[in-house]
Amino acid sequence: MFDRRENTVLSEDVFRLLRELIRDYCGIYFDDNSRYLLEKRLSARLRANNISNFRDYYRYLLYDGNRENELAEIMDVLTVNETYFFREKNQLLSFSEEILPELRRKNRHTGKLRIWSAGCSTGEEPYTIGILILESNLFNGWDVEIIGSDINRRVLQTARRGVYRQNSFRCIDSYYLDKYFEPLEDGSFRITDKVKRLLSFGYLNLLDPVKMRFMGKTDVVFCRNALIYFDMQSRRKVVDGFYNVLAEGGYLLLGHAESLINMSTAFALKHLKRDLVYQKPETSSQGAVQCRKG
Repeated sequence: MFDRRENTVLSEDVFRLLRELIRDYCGIYFDDNSRYLLEKRLSARLRANNISNFRDYYRYLLYDGNRENELAEIMDVLTVNETYFFREKNQLLSFSEEILPELRRKNRHTGKLRIWSAGCSTGEEPYTIGILILESNLFNGWDVEIIGSDINRRVLQTARRGVYRQNSFRCIDSYYLDKYFEPLEDGSFRITDKVKRLLSFGYLNLLDPVKMRFMGKTDVVFCRNALIYFDMQSRRKVVDGFYNVLAEGGYLLLGHAESLINMSTAFALKHLKRDLVYQKPETSSQGAVQCRKG
């Protein structure tokens, strides 16, 4: 039995070791002001593993045979998962009004559409994408696949269930709520099967090059408000991974607080009516301006 008071203090040297380990594993970076936050969130993991102090916990994460599972457990307590349906409406309007019709023309010979929501959290974003695709009526009879991925296994369970409470609907029009959700007795709402059948969810570490290669070619990647938690080196790795999985002419949609400045010159910046988006250039791309490092 250990004295639980011993594990309440995360020394500065062990904090630096832990934050580097976490950064190398998943890209999330904790600055010097985040030591107490990391200490508070990881204390429960020490108790769960019957480890008496943070230094021993660091060694456990390095060498124990269960380290991969424990790192996955850490992600469940460290990642931020604030999201809701129809977030960043102007970008979604650009997606519906301009990107989807373009992909309808581009992929008309294959009849396939593939979209990836990277860092999908509890699923509101990929389900929103599914609703917009159904509303467009452009892909009836097509092979449509929307993949939602996250490094947090707990939020993926919520996404797979597809049941949401009022907080997730702060920006949704009642039209969509009535058409694509079923009210439940406890006041929550369940996404309908016609949306759910378009989606699949899976665990993915965006810094895992092997898993990234297995994603296959994708028409659009949504990665909104995730890169802001990464350090610059990790951001570049992730963006390179997105570039590799995108089909030529495919789109990368980031959050409005994010840009590829100083990260990548591989993408072109495309001006849509309501938003600016990034596009993987085609061999003969027109109307796009090459991004430059700033």
